[in-house]
Amino acid sequence: MSGRHTGRTSQGLRITALPRTLKLLFRLAPRQLNDEIAFAKIELKRKGIQVGVAAAFFAVALIFVAFLVVGLIVAAIMGLATIMPAWLAALLVCALFLVIALIGGLIGVRKFKQAMPLVPAETIRGIKHDLGIVKEGSDFNAALLDPASPEAKAAKAAKDEAAAKAKAEKAAKAEAHKKEFPQASEPELHRRLEQRRRHLAQVRDELDTELDIKPQAMFLLGAAKEKLGEGKAAVEHGAAKASQKYADFSGSPDGAGLRWKPLAALAASATIFVVLLRRLLRNP
Repeated sequence: MSGRHTGRTSQGLRITALPRTLKLLFRLAPRQLNDEIAFAKIELKRKGIQVGVAAAFFAVALIFVAFLVVGLIVAAIMGLATIMPAWLAALLVCALFLVIALIGGLIGVRKFKQAMPLVPAETIRGIKHDLGIVKEGSDFNAALLDPASPEAKAAKAAKDEAAAKAKAEKAAKAEAHKKEFPQASEPELHRRLEQRRRHLAQVRDELDTELDIKPQAMFLLGAAKEKLGEGKAAVEHGAAKASQKYADFSGSPDGAGLRWKPLAALAASATIFVVLLRRLLRNP
């Protein structure tokens, strides 16, 4: 197996590794299943050979049972031959077998005729007709239910063509699958199964770790605290810098004068506004 199936998939605890871990798991699982199926085929083949050997011995046993039946028949004939001619004894035994066979055959024919037809043809045709009406409505062609009609033959030909196409596609997929997963020997399957099983166990353990809420929450909390500390330090640095600039600005004489000029302008504007308002209120 190639190197991409060995080793751990991630270092440390990372949420971003979860999709990659799931993707790896979904890629490994079908391959493991394919090897399991191939191994099962080998095992079934081995068991099939054993069953075939057992069936051969059973066949030999049945042959000798048939010989036993023949021997019993011969013994019955020879037993009857002690009281009558041998040919007459054999003829009587054959006549007995013929009578038994005729009785069984006549009973079987009668039962078979009683069971005919084996399928409810009219009921099945009616159900097909109803289903056709449900699917196509008034456009349904009832001639399709008659196998001898041209419409039914054309529909059957189209169905056979579609089935042949599907079979060809299935064969192509099987060939592609065979090329992708070539036949491996039993030791190779054992080795690959064990190696991939260990890898799947590692991936499963990593998945448990990545899906554990507590470590993930602690990881996120630590990252948030780190970002908060950086933001707090930046704010404190900015505040200190602004305070320094304000102190420098307030300590200079020019700075004090510039600071009071806007206030004086505001006071003068307010005084003028009040005077004008009082004059407007006095004049009716």
